[in-house]
Amino acid sequence: MAAQPSKLHVDHISLSFGGIRALNDIEFSVRQGEILAVIGPNGAGKTSLINSINGFYHPQEGAVRFEGQDITDLPAYKRAQRGISRTFQNIALYTNMTTLDNLMAARHIHMKANLLTGALFWGSARNEEIEHRRTVETIIEFLEMEAIRKTTVGNLSYGLRKRVELGRALALEPTLLLLDEPMAGMNVEEKEDMARFILDIHERQGMTIMLIEHDMGLVMDISQRVVALDFGRKIAEGTPDEIKRNDAVIKAYLGQEA
Repeated sequence: MAAQPSKLHVDHISLSFGGIRALNDIEFSVRQGEILAVIGPNGAGKTSLINSINGFYHPQEGAVRFEGQDITDLPAYKRAQRGISRTFQNIALYTNMTTLDNLMAARHIHMKANLLTGALFWGSARNEEIEHRRTVETIIEFLEMEAIRKTTVGNLSYGLRKRVELGRALALEPTLLLLDEPMAGMNVEEKEDMARFILDIHERQGMTIMLIEHDMGLVMDISQRVVALDFGRKIAEGTPDEIKRNDAVIKAYLGQEA
């Protein structure tokens, strides 16, 4: 059986901050339609990696290729326009706005109305607003957020804020979804809900997903392949079963001697 084509290729990137090497010659691909997990202990370079993919950081060496195109020098908003969306380890929402408004704010990259027609809210601007609201309402229903659609995000529980952030990422209509510790700080029930939503996004939309996660049980349950980092280097890549048996991963990530 032929391998799936590459959606994203991280081509031997290295990233330094002063004298600190955050990423060192990292190379791997995310295949079209798969869930790939990136694991590693704290300080392994996981968030630096995701920041390099979505354009917050720019590696000094190597390249990031998305759908065969070199996007290494593109700013973050251009990468979002091309279909790369993400969530954050530390929630980054507009806490004084409602769930609905947070999702609508993410639709800005798809809006075509000019300042005048948008301000007057007539003609094509009105029709466009209706279409964007329809898209957002579909996401709210999918993530089971109807009860909080008009709730100010700052008044929501941590778990629900994480769900809103996932909804905002989906509102960008990505083809590659980057999830930075989507279940960090959640209780068991919240984690189960989030895992279900991630699997549903993957299965229903055929979404390509790359996630960073510390919960090894979850990683083994939902990912097709795993990349393991330690001290900014890739130490292993393979299926969940292969990673579980990898001596370098056992020593570095699980804290056990191989």
